[in-house]
Amino acid sequence: MALAIRDVREHDLDAVLALNNAAGRTILALDAAQLRYFYEHADYFRVAEIDGHLAGFLIALREGRNYDSPNYLWFAEHYPQFAYIDRIVIANAYRRHGLGRIFYCDVTSFAEVRVPLLTCEVFLEPRDDVVVLFHGTYGFQEVGQQRMGEDGPQVSLLAKDLPSYAFVRETYLDHDGLPDVPWLAERQRPVHPDTPQRRLAGERRP
Repeated sequence: MALAIRDVREHDLDAVLALNNAAGRTILALDAAQLRYFYEHADYFRVAEIDGHLAGFLIALREGRNYDSPNYLWFAEHYPQFAYIDRIVIANAYRRHGLGRIFYCDVTSFAEVRVPLLTCEVFLEPRDDVVVLFHGTYGFQEVGQQRMGEDGPQVSLLAKDLPSYAFVRETYLDHDGLPDVPWLAERQRPVHPDTPQRRLAGERRP
C-alpha cells in the first residue's frame, strides 16, 4: 500500500466534495462554493492518497481568516494565534488504518512552527466516545463548550499546546523567518488580483 500525504490539487476537489458529503452527520455538508473557499484560503489543506485513490483529507485555518464558522469565531475571540482544524474526513474503505493519527501528526508538524495552539471541536450531540478519546490521548483538552446556533449540536471546544513554538518563534520567526526548505513551505493558494490581502495576527511586515 503506497500512501502519500500531499497538498490538495484543484482536480481533487470533486472527489473531496463527494467524500465530505458522504461522511455522515458529524461532518457538516459542503457545497462547491464553500469548498472553493477552503481551496483558496485554507492554510493547511492536504489529502491522503493510497494507491492513487483519495482516502481522506484534513483542512485547517490560522487566525485572521474571514471565516464565519461559529467554532472558528469562538477561538478567534479567545486566542490571538492558533491553527483550527475545521474538518478531517477518512473514506470508509480506509478507516481503522491509522490515517487519522497520520493526519494529526502532519498538521501538528505544520502548526507547531507557526502558532502556539492547535484547536478543534468534537460533537457532543451525538457523542462519539471514540473521537473524544482520540483527541484526549493526542493531548487536546477542553477549553469550552457551545451550541452551534439555536438548534445546532452542542460541541466541546478543544485546544492542544504546542510547546516547541516558543523556541521556533524566538529562534526564527522573530528574526528572518523559517528556513527556506520544502517541508516548511506554505501551500500554494490561488491568488486573485481583486482580492484584498488580509493581515494575519502576528504577521511581520518588512
